[in-house]
Amino acid sequence: MTRKTAIQLGAYGAVCLAILLVPSFVDDAFILNKYARYLVLGILAMSLSLSWGYTGILNLGHAVSFGLGSYSLAMSLKLRTIPVYTGKAGLPDFMVWNNVTELPLLWQPFHSLAFGVFAGIMIPVLFAAFLGWFMFKGRITGVYVAIITLAWLVVVNLLIIDQQQITGGFNGITDLAQFEVFGFAFDAYDSSLYYLVGICLTFSLFFALAISKSKTGLIFQAIRDHEDRVRYFGYDVANFKIFSFCISAGLAGMAGMLYTIVNEFASPTFLGVPLSLGIVIWCAVGGRQSLLGAMLGAIIVTGMQGALSESKIFLESWTLIMGFLFVVIVLFMPKGLAGVAGTLMKRFSSSAPENPAKGKSQIKEAN
Repeated sequence: MTRKTAIQLGAYGAVCLAILLVPSFVDDAFILNKYARYLVLGILAMSLSLSWGYTGILNLGHAVSFGLGSYSLAMSLKLRTIPVYTGKAGLPDFMVWNNVTELPLLWQPFHSLAFGVFAGIMIPVLFAAFLGWFMFKGRITGVYVAIITLAWLVVVNLLIIDQQQITGGFNGITDLAQFEVFGFAFDAYDSSLYYLVGICLTFSLFFALAISKSKTGLIFQAIRDHEDRVRYFGYDVANFKIFSFCISAGLAGMAGMLYTIVNEFASPTFLGVPLSLGIVIWCAVGGRQSLLGAMLGAIIVTGMQGALSESKIFLESWTLIMGFLFVVIVLFMPKGLAGVAGTLMKRFSSSAPENPAKGKSQIKEAN
């Protein structure tokens, strides 16, 4: 293990430990729920960093995976809710309002919560595999990938809204049962849910880090820097891009499920263009080539947005303030906060006194 990797692991571990210790100092249920939302969005930004920052795939439709994961779990939780929110034969209330008399075939497997969790990850992965195969096997790159993924987002969003009798339309899927595992229910306003989100964040972060440090991760970065050169070495660039795209989608789907548990509903806004563009901004602020930086960028930006929008002083001007900060970061910190931290670490290490023994050995080698 290199010194750089050891420092990186230490930094990742310290941040995750600090996150998991928050409930020891905060006992307000509302604040814990709010912090849990920020952490989920941190997972979402980190998942985009894996495909954009490490493989060079700018996905402007990343919210599709997030929204599909959210709706998959919401469908299972809706079918487990109390009877007051269901109609005849356990039909969801919005289906009753739309004169649906029988549970659609699409909903039948979601009677199983295990299937809902599985679908929350696999459906985004399958969608990403299909779209990725279409784009990367056709050697579509650059801005065209961004345009296609954005168009894909708009299509899926309109489809979710249009199929009101199946998806709840503009209202989404509300009045959900609590997420329950082995008889233990996770209350949205309890520290147990915060710990669940924190553990999932820790797992996601180290899982993505392990991929980035593997041979596959190195190929991802080589594709980002010079795709044609990697192809000349005999690697199937399209397959590696599809794999990166799918892993990113799977992590985003998991984040979507957690967001449903935290908010207790699923909404078409989770597949909206504003959220999808927001994810890109969070990555840019934190540093798209750093998993930890992208995650912290999302937490910092959404935390600042929440604090400013709830403040009486900045109630009317918080969007202007956030926009100004984004412009400053893009102009003066192109690599984001992670880039600034990396520069400071290099300066600190270069200013440290050298080991005399190491210096003598270098002189002998030179002679």
